[in-house]
Amino acid sequence: MRALVTGGTGFIGSHVVRHLLDHKVPVRCLIRETSKRSNLDGLEIEYMVGDLEDAASLRLALRDCDMLFHVAADYRLWARHPEEMDRINVEGTRRLLQAAADAGLKKIVYTSSVAAVGRPRVNTHLGIGQESLDPTPDQLVGPYKRSKFAAEKVVRDFAQKGLPIVIVNPAAPIGSYDIKPTPTGKMIVDFLNGKMPAYVDTGMNFIDVEDVAAGHWLAAQKGKIGERYILGNKNMTLKDFLGRVARISGLPAPRFQIPYAMAYIAGALSTGLSYFTRQEPAIPLDGVRMAHAPMYYDASKAIQELGLPQTSVETAIEKAVQWFRTHGYVRK
Repeated sequence: MRALVTGGTGFIGSHVVRHLLDHKVPVRCLIRETSKRSNLDGLEIEYMVGDLEDAASLRLALRDCDMLFHVAADYRLWARHPEEMDRINVEGTRRLLQAAADAGLKKIVYTSSVAAVGRPRVNTHLGIGQESLDPTPDQLVGPYKRSKFAAEKVVRDFAQKGLPIVIVNPAAPIGSYDIKPTPTGKMIVDFLNGKMPAYVDTGMNFIDVEDVAAGHWLAAQKGKIGERYILGNKNMTLKDFLGRVARISGLPAPRFQIPYAMAYIAGALSTGLSYFTRQEPAIPLDGVRMAHAPMYYDASKAIQELGLPQTSVETAIEKAVQWFRTHGYVRK
């Protein structure tokens, strides 16, 4: 069975490609002319130049394929033109799934995000998110979260019409090949470069990116059509997470907690300045707003129904630290 992978040159996508090759699945990657292929160097895969905004290129890329792993997404915590995220994440997904439906694919796995999963309100706090919950409007902080939830609704509509599609919702992945890096990876890089002397009182669900890739394959094999699966592992406070990064890297852990109000002001100033400099803010305001409440999720459904692996977060951190250090992300 041949699989088409979108976003294969990225962090999660490159691991999905490797996992498919490990299972002897021939892989074709949809890439743009400007895509950097370094994450896939040395792998025996087929490249097809195309774009999520070009329906003809999508139909051509899907020719002779049996499976589709739609991993590509515009993932940023700040965008000068937020409508770009809707064009890629929502309309691009709609265009690709229509092409997949026309091609008669046997199985499709769509990479969503825990950003599209709701969390229950427990008294004055948000509880642990589960697949059965959709986010309330106040939980959809920023254009990225809004676009991913809107894209999921498009995916569900296609599933109801009979498209054989399964949704996976990765938490915060950690590991090698985080080339951009992602916001989670940037947090590790900033720590390794001594740019994180303090932390905010928040938390996330972390998972080894290789387990995320395995979860995609397992979803294609065992996932129920139209359902979604949280690909996560351990809920941890940011303080605890950075403490483990400190122990693994041999660097001191940050000792000071920043009050949320101070972090908010810093994020507002940094983000406001970005509209003049046209550079990504050092402290995206949407990232600060997301951190106002811990982002915890329950991955038990994927563990029980798919057999999602649960590699220790420490192992994932070790791989990330080593990769960033050996690939020039850390000052010597």
